[in-house]
Amino acid sequence: MEELTAAQPGYLGTESTKGPDGFGITVPYWSEEGAIARWKANLEHRQAQDAGRGAWYAGYAIRIAKVERAYGFARPPAK
Repeated sequence: MEELTAAQPGYLGTESTKGPDGFGITVPYWSEEGAIARWKANLEHRQAQDAGRGAWYAGYAIRIAKVERAYGFARPPAK
């Protein structure tokens, strides 16, 4: 799915993490809402969703949000 997602027009990147308890979160970023809608309608993605609901997931939640601003800090490497 990662390669398929990355090939979609409007895809900007993904962040993902999973805790020791198995709880995980994956956040894909898109350039605009239309790109999200096209990804949701993608046939291979829909088939993967169906497989996930049938075999792997007891449940999941989807949130669509707009990032207004993003910034961070990274300590420079020690010399």
